[in-house]
Amino acid sequence: MMRDAGHDIKTRMRADLRAAMKEGRASEAKLIRVLVAAIDNAEAPLLPAGDSSKDQHRFTDGTAEIARLSLGHAQVQAVLMAEIEDRERAAAEMDRLEREDRAEALRAEAMIAKRYVD
Repeated sequence: MMRDAGHDIKTRMRADLRAAMKEGRASEAKLIRVLVAAIDNAEAPLLPAGDSSKDQHRFTDGTAEIARLSLGHAQVQAVLMAEIEDRERAAAEMDRLEREDRAEALRAEAMIAKRYVD
């Protein structure tokens, strides 16, 4: 059975999120929420071919529940690296546009995200 690395890292991130919120680090809290959402998105199962995402469900009867995918360590790291690389590319573009303040903010986000990559 594959270890659920997604759950493990999200637990760590949520603890860090609480600390960031308590200490008033709003930009860090915002980034951690984005990282958790990226992992959540990676855990979402694909719809079977021909299945419609417009199906109506009653949430009280359990028909809307579907098992999430379990992510391995490498998959979680790939999601996080993609988030880091997006920020680094965006920072380079901000440098090109002479928006140093925004470039610096994006690089700071990338550094925070790197805490979760090993």
